[in-house]
Amino acid sequence: MNRTNIPAIVFAGLVIVGTACGGDGNADGSSSPTEPSTTEPSAGHDDGHDDMAVMIDGVDYHFEHVPESVDAGTRLGFRNTSASELHELVAFRVDSDMPLAELLTLPPDELEATLGAPITVLLQPPGAPEPIMAVGDGTLTDPGRYVLMCFIPIGADPDEYLAAVAAAGGGKPEGVAGGPPHFTGGMFAELVVE
Repeated sequence: MNRTNIPAIVFAGLVIVGTACGGDGNADGSSSPTEPSTTEPSAGHDDGHDDMAVMIDGVDYHFEHVPESVDAGTRLGFRNTSASELHELVAFRVDSDMPLAELLTLPPDELEATLGAPITVLLQPPGAPEPIMAVGDGTLTDPGRYVLMCFIPIGADPDEYLAAVAAAGGGKPEGVAGGPPHFTGGMFAELVVE
């Protein structure tokens, strides 16, 4: 699956804002945190939710500190710890009980239909002080199963990629060099909102 098969809302959010690895996905499709999740105060977060966020790190190519479950209303924070890769955290609420490993093998059209529109998209270029909130603010309000993925092409130049998204008016970026999406290298996880 390439980046062109992701719902257009992801790209629209990027423009609005201006903008083999292990990981938490196990071979059986389950997720397990590599370390305990961290909770940090979230600056400027004043929408009635708890003023704490579960901080998830994006590394080449997996997520760290993904808890197995969180309470409804929890806000996910995102931090890119890569020195060279643009990473994103795209969260989808998924009604399917298909194991994650099986879900990720679906043909692109079926995967897109199963995932639906993203609940939140947070991305951060390497070295940037804060993530870009392209869709939502990271808050997961509805109970259920959530899948976290990164769709940035492996090896894509961060500036070139963001410029291509902006040039496409929020549509699919054209002509950006890179490989398959990061999730194919292990950058995926899941959690349950209770």
